[in-house]
Amino acid sequence: MESRQPLNDPGFLLRRFNRLDQLLEQVQFGLAILDLDLRYIHVNDRMATIDGMPVGQHIGKTVRELDQQVALTVEPLLSSTVTEERTFVEHEVVVHKPLPDQSSQYRFWLICSYPLKSDDGSVLGCGLIVRDVTEQKIKEDVQTERLMVEALLSDLSTAFINVPVAEVDSKIEQGLQKVVEFLGFDRCSIWHVLPDNGRLQLAHSFALPGIKQPPPVIEDLIPVWNSLLRKGEIFRISDIDELPDSFWQEKKYCKAQGGIKSILFIPASVGGTVVGVITFVSYQVKREWPDELIQRLRLLWEIFANALERKRADQKIQKALAEIKRLKDHLEAENFYLRDQIDIEYKHEEIIGQSDAIRRVLSQVEQVATKDSTVLLLGETGTGKELLARAIHSLSARKDRAMIKVNCAALPSTLIETELFGHEKGAYTGAMTRQIGRFEAANGSTIFLDEIGELPLDLQAKLLRVLQEGQFERLGSTRPIDVDVRIIAATNRDLARAVKDGKFREDLYYRLNVFPIALPPLRERREDIPLLVWAMVKEFAKSFGKTIERIPKKCMDALERYPWPGNIRELRNMVERAMILSSGSTLVVGVPDGPATIAVQPMTIEGMERMHIASVLERTGWRIRGRNGAAEVLGLKPTTLNSRMKKLGIKRRNILSEDA
Repeated sequence: MESRQPLNDPGFLLRRFNRLDQLLEQVQFGLAILDLDLRYIHVNDRMATIDGMPVGQHIGKTVRELDQQVALTVEPLLSSTVTEERTFVEHEVVVHKPLPDQSSQYRFWLICSYPLKSDDGSVLGCGLIVRDVTEQKIKEDVQTERLMVEALLSDLSTAFINVPVAEVDSKIEQGLQKVVEFLGFDRCSIWHVLPDNGRLQLAHSFALPGIKQPPPVIEDLIPVWNSLLRKGEIFRISDIDELPDSFWQEKKYCKAQGGIKSILFIPASVGGTVVGVITFVSYQVKREWPDELIQRLRLLWEIFANALERKRADQKIQKALAEIKRLKDHLEAENFYLRDQIDIEYKHEEIIGQSDAIRRVLSQVEQVATKDSTVLLLGETGTGKELLARAIHSLSARKDRAMIKVNCAALPSTLIETELFGHEKGAYTGAMTRQIGRFEAANGSTIFLDEIGELPLDLQAKLLRVLQEGQFERLGSTRPIDVDVRIIAATNRDLARAVKDGKFREDLYYRLNVFPIALPPLRERREDIPLLVWAMVKEFAKSFGKTIERIPKKCMDALERYPWPGNIRELRNMVERAMILSSGSTLVVGVPDGPATIAVQPMTIEGMERMHIASVLERTGWRIRGRNGAAEVLGLKPTTLNSRMKKLGIKRRNILSEDA
């Protein structure tokens, strides 16, 4: 019977387990025998390989003496084994012991410890079995991380499938945050490549607290990065400090950005053109950029890039739709104003006349038509100022767009502002929709402001701003609208006198009076009357279905002698009335007797006015309103004409020729 030996006798333990040596050396796990003081008595070669120290270096040393870092994890387990006789099932521990290739600073061991006892049950030491599962653990972690990354990509892809365009930006910000926090980056940023100069403009970025955000625009991109981005190539740096000196600009940039250690650029292209780039930055640790990770980051970037491209496409569509709506509104307004003018527009295809007076006017028209200068047409009512304005417009570069007309005397003072400049919805009671004004409708064309002298003083200031700055605001809005409009104004008033009387702004008068053209009254161009009469006869003959072959000389001489206070408009109305009454091929145009006596009979101004109004009323069959009514012939509002008739005591079949 073997005698009892001291519990701390290593030789006894070795002799007791000597018969197992050869067997233990063949196992594929590390095995060590330790005494009660946790000193190594025996270590197999596999154990020496696992902890990276030769077998002989173990013998006689405690766990702590051999490796303090390993002892922090393993020693408590072994102490429990020898003191408490506790047997541990397989237990995973992490020890701070770098791998030879430095791919990890820690190792994963599966260990079991067993108390070693004598025949009488006394604990002599402990046995330690160790399996190094670091590689397996790393593979498992890689696989787990791969699955988690794929799950992240799947979640992000799903989130962007039907995301409304208005939420794209917020979704991308949330996505960047998930990427940074999940993959351990410090900052992730998305940039637009500006097509005009290639600069990078920051679109989205997320950074961990304390990490510096990138600049909003990178004006001068580093040449190497610029070259790679233009080619659509990826650029990655795992350690900025290890770059050669030729990359000094990259080093300078990373240092200026707060000390970047690792950085990755992944560009995105549309139609072969790089339109954006995503960057991943690490400040705190140096990162490797394996191909597998880059491929997944590219998939991530494609998700974001597709969402951004969809947003840009939607913005282009919305911009195009807004432009279509603007043009539609503009066209509708233009058509509305044109329809409003059709009934009163002259049908002459050209200005008719051979007199010296009209030739001078036409010469001035040719001089100014091709310019964009403001034109002021001066002349009595009915001299053809609108016709002349259309001639100027048709000879200008703006002729492809319709000329817009505004009769400043025909619009109520309460509505003229909204007619000229438009209004926003809700600008005033009854403004149920937005309406563009005539200036906006005339953008790129010509606007004809007839009877400009009747424009209220408060609106004269706004008109002056349009002339000076090309800007105005709709009623109910503070947003300025830019317009390119040529202005042709007309008046039968003496504006210079109106300025002196304080009824017209002096600064506006000088702005309008850039190129004045004075239209002669019909009585100063009597030689043109036969040409005008025959042109009107031809026009009415076509519409009335009549044929006129001659006009008596006596009738034509009477027309030439008549003073024509209503000018061409009065002549036209007289010819039209004669055409209606005519039943043969000879046209007789009756000339009133009243105006012929005006020059020889002494009469007050009021009497002359009474005579003239009565004459026009007779010719129009006492029709005051409507086309070719007395109010239109006289150039007055119907209400104004009624007031004048009441004041002068003019009643049908009761006409006073003199003052009462």
